[in-house]
Amino acid sequence: MIEITIPGDRDYQLRYLVLDYNGTLAVDGYLIKGVKRRLCALSQKIEIYVVTADTFGRAERGLKKIPCELFLLPLVDQARRKAEYIERLGREQVVCIGNGRNDLEMMKRADLGIAVIQAEGACTLSVQSADIVCCSIIDALDLLLNPKRIIAVKRK
Repeated sequence: MIEITIPGDRDYQLRYLVLDYNGTLAVDGYLIKGVKRRLCALSQKIEIYVVTADTFGRAERGLKKIPCELFLLPLVDQARRKAEYIERLGREQVVCIGNGRNDLEMMKRADLGIAVIQAEGACTLSVQSADIVCCSIIDALDLLLNPKRIIAVKRK
């Protein structure tokens, strides 16, 4: 579990990390360099779930040897399905990371939503719904590995 106390705000007890794959962990279906090492380190603190439509069909191969659960979505109604996934885990214990329009409802429901803006861009609505915005997945994962950075961003 990752526990974070934000002065002047609130406490977080995060048990689950839910991530999008394409545009978030990967570009054009290929895992971004440095992601594997960080996810393996995070898996010691938090349960990791990757929820994706797997546009390029490379998620299973890209996530090989990373302690996480992969959940493949059908091509329709992805935003609702991602939101339901967050609800099933218990939204008050979930941090999510994504970039696309189909991540919008996930961002709204998770206790802590992090949007990333990378090579594939990001949906402005998802960015607006996020609690934190990062310029890369590496930066976002490093926030979770170093929670005092989150305190610095969110304190009042």
